Amino acid sequence: MSNLFYLGRQAILALLCIGFFAATVPAFAGDGASGDMATVYSDRGVASCMKCHDTAIVKNGRIYKSAMDFFQTPHAVKGDPRSPFAQHECEACHGPSQNHVQSTPGPNGIKALPAVVFSGPNASPVAERNKVCLGCHQNGLRMDWAGSQHQSADLACVSCHTIHVKKDPILVKATQPEKCFSCHAEQRALTLQYSHHPVREGKVVCSDCHNPHGSPGPKLLKEVRVTDLCYSCHADKRGPMLWEHQPVREDCTNCHNPHGSVNPRLLKEKVPFLCFDCHAATNDMGGVGVSKQSVAAHSGSMYLYGDRSCLNCHSQIHGSNSPSGSTFFR
Repeated sequence: MSNLFYLGRQAILALLCIGFFAATVPAFAGDGASGDMATVYSDRGVASCMKCHDTAIVKNGRIYKSAMDFFQTPHAVKGDPRSPFAQHECEACHGPSQNHVQSTPGPNGIKALPAVVFSGPNASPVAERNKVCLGCHQNGLRMDWAGSQHQSADLACVSCHTIHVKKDPILVKATQPEKCFSCHAEQRALTLQYSHHPVREGKVVCSDCHNPHGSPGPKLLKEVRVTDLCYSCHADKRGPMLWEHQPVREDCTNCHNPHGSVNPRLLKEKVPFLCFDCHAATNDMGGVGVSKQSVAAHSGSMYLYGDRSCLNCHSQIHGSNSPSGSTFFR
């Protein structure tokens, strides 16, 4: 009786393992038993592809990318079981395409298309292309892709990423901004202003602040609050302070334009006009219960002059830890 129970249990475990394995096999991984050419992989894999796709693409007189470059990318590492080349090589991404390999060019000179086409006039639907990429790259920084601004705009992964090159330009500090600026022309113009973050100098890139694959915060920011993002570099402004300037605590962009400005220190307006946005209710700049001498000092015109203006006196405008720093003098 015990032996029968043991054998029965082993049979159930075997069936469960078979079912689990079948569920984890990629949906396009057919062995051709059905005879459907759309689900059959080519016999020689990448060797068949390279018969035709072995030429370099030349732009502006220089090689933009060579077919041989792909063999030096992470996707082509056969020793890594997660890479496409450790599975079905080119067809791991482009889908089973024996019909494409074996077909002959039609009257228009075009062969039957692969299962998935990533670029060009015959590109597959965006959702279909992105599904291939997200099959491996779903986690980490991509976990918020669904519902993000770029996903809602029907943007394909290959709109930003270049796969068949040694180093994807979007992952290189020197070339990433130009890829982003191809869509974000307003931000491109702002980075050319007098005051700007060193994006064009190659010290800061868009992805230092933004996660293009999605974010729980506004404008694809890597943090939920813009102030928390700014504090990651400007920690001296974080506080807590004994005396806090409320616009600073609320949102750094109340005063600063992070992409660039014609004013010093990325300010949205020239001081004192920036200060007047909040402190223009009375002649004493909105103060309550100040002395007549203080009102007289502010009603003069001298504070309008100079690069720092109001900041000549209110030098600790981001906050003060001095017991007598209620007016941010020290």
